[in-house]
Amino acid sequence: MSSDDEQSEEPGAGAPEQLALIRETVRRAKVPRAKPRTWRGAPLAGELPVARVLVNKGALHLDQYFDYAVPEELDAQARPGVRVRVRFGAGGRQVRGGRREGGGLIDGFLIERRATSDYQGALAALAYVVSPEPVLGPELLELSRAVADRYAGSLADVLQLAVPPRNARAESKPSPAPLPPPPAPSPGSWERYAQGPGFLRALAEGGAPRAVWTALPGPHWPEEIARAMAATLASGRGALVVVPDGRTAGRVDAALTEVLGQGRHALLTAESGPEKRYRQWLAVRRGSVRAVVGTRAAMFAPVADLGLVALWDDGDSSHSDDNAPFPHVREVLELRAAHGRCGFLLGGTNCTVEAAQLVENGWALPLRPDREQLRIAAPLVRTVDDGELARDGAARSARLPSLAWQTVRDGLRSGPVLVQVPRRGYAPRLSCERCREPARCRHCAGPLQAPDQQDLNCAWCGRAETAWNCPACGGVRLRARIVGAGRTAEELGRAFPAVPVRTSGRDHVLDSVPGLPALVVSTPGAEPVAEGGYAAALLLDGWAMVGRPDLRAGEEALRRWTAAAALVRGRPEGGTVVIVAEPTLAPVQALVRWDPVGHARRELADRAELGFPPVSRMASVTGPPEAVAAYLAGAELPPEAQVLGPVPVQGGAPGRPRRQGDAPPGETWERALVRVPPGRGAALASALKAAQAARTARGTGDPVRIRIDPPDIG
Repeated sequence: MSSDDEQSEEPGAGAPEQLALIRETVRRAKVPRAKPRTWRGAPLAGELPVARVLVNKGALHLDQYFDYAVPEELDAQARPGVRVRVRFGAGGRQVRGGRREGGGLIDGFLIERRATSDYQGALAALAYVVSPEPVLGPELLELSRAVADRYAGSLADVLQLAVPPRNARAESKPSPAPLPPPPAPSPGSWERYAQGPGFLRALAEGGAPRAVWTALPGPHWPEEIARAMAATLASGRGALVVVPDGRTAGRVDAALTEVLGQGRHALLTAESGPEKRYRQWLAVRRGSVRAVVGTRAAMFAPVADLGLVALWDDGDSSHSDDNAPFPHVREVLELRAAHGRCGFLLGGTNCTVEAAQLVENGWALPLRPDREQLRIAAPLVRTVDDGELARDGAARSARLPSLAWQTVRDGLRSGPVLVQVPRRGYAPRLSCERCREPARCRHCAGPLQAPDQQDLNCAWCGRAETAWNCPACGGVRLRARIVGAGRTAEELGRAFPAVPVRTSGRDHVLDSVPGLPALVVSTPGAEPVAEGGYAAALLLDGWAMVGRPDLRAGEEALRRWTAAAALVRGRPEGGTVVIVAEPTLAPVQALVRWDPVGHARRELADRAELGFPPVSRMASVTGPPEAVAAYLAGAELPPEAQVLGPVPVQGGAPGRPRRQGDAPPGETWERALVRVPPGRGAALASALKAAQAARTARGTGDPVRIRIDPPDIG
């Protein structure tokens, strides 16, 4: 035993040292651990003592930068792009020692450091720096400001969408070292397109080609996107692709891993979870990863030296954000391509009117296959008039005409068969069962509806209709009932008792199904991928999709049909698609010929003649009637602006979640549409934003909701 041990065992030994330790602990406890709330009396930074901050306030009249003093202790951490906390709303009276005090703590971003301030009064000090990690770079700030101006919104609201919430654990971990650029890939299946190899070559050589890509049906498009991104990475630049949902992102993710290998790209989806997603986002922000695939929020991904932005299926409604200022991915990526001078690829098995307009005005070039390649890849499409359901006695128990029943039976011999059924949300206006003439009110010509499936009334004036008859053919029977996926699965199960039946829809979405004989009943957008492709597909109740009361009904129906038909094997392999719809309808004919581009061009010409979007720019103003009227009266709209309406806004169905734009329960809202000719969209957005800012600054009246280019205008 040592002498130290012996001394420690004696009573009272070491007492002075212990007392000194206790006194020092008490002395340290009196020093507050938290930083001073106002930095009263603390010296300011020696250089650039003023911080310009964007506070997290979405009100339009606060869409500006505010100056704050930088304490000396925060000098090293207060760099441009970091998250900060500041005190806001104190007023000019609470000034002590030359510093403004009071107000509530609020988040913000430090935009820049300055030597002096334009504000002549006392400045409040930065409360503290949340994290020294710079998350808001100059490129992202410029893009966010452009998006805010484009959609008449505030910069703070856009940054809420662009910068994900902070996760301290993910932020504390370092990102991996960046990998060297990969070699340029071979064209692969891009050889099927005449301009495909040239497009990849331009990307690999550092060019910025812009293309609207009409993809061939089949399973090759994820690999083709991966090769385009690999060609961009080979030039030393970054690439970004945005897809509609997590299932599609998973397919592109797998293709990128196969083409590029591990560690070269990031997957940004909500399914990843907040920590993993933020860690991936930081790897992109730090330059460790230069290729990104993700869903809607990934449109703002801060990819370094961006060389390509790509979007798949721009007609999908999930590409339009439901949070203010409601940006659309296509428009944001167009801004990124124009400002960053990078390549642009807009792809899909269908072609939207907006995509056709990009080609029409020369902003992008078409990238499409020739007819020979299309005949090899596309299935055979046959039509059946849905009126034959009432005349055809064969297989009536399954709601299938003879041709459709025969197609299902033949397809089940070699693989699975897909059955697409419109979900109940695809509720068209009521129409005559005999001639399909829309049912309208005799008093105001408004559309008739039957909310409780019994009483018939007008959706505009509310008057009851007890003795309706068709003015065109004299019929007295109406049609609007849609049989859902569950009911269809039951009927098909009875018609084909020895075949397994799987369903994919809102409650349970299947990612894939094996290539064995089975019936797969799915709602639009939930179709699983079949191994080796489907042997056949049935597209039921086509009238329900085409007859929706919306400007985009035909375009949306064709997009849903081509997406389902693209999962079917090609014609040389026996793939067949049967659509139950009126054969003379333009979307049906476009599907039969597999000509979505021709359909989009005709739609664009029709809308140009009528002055409809996207040829014109349009905004919706929604809110209580008095608020909408006051807002429009106070807005200094461009002289060319046309105000359409206002008209009542239909509220949400009882018991269902309230959607964006629906009136609150028990309230009556109205909507007005403001339309301007091409080239005046910026002036319209500026006028609407100024009027909204003035209204919120006064704080009077009910709020109104502004949306530029609403996705559905009826």
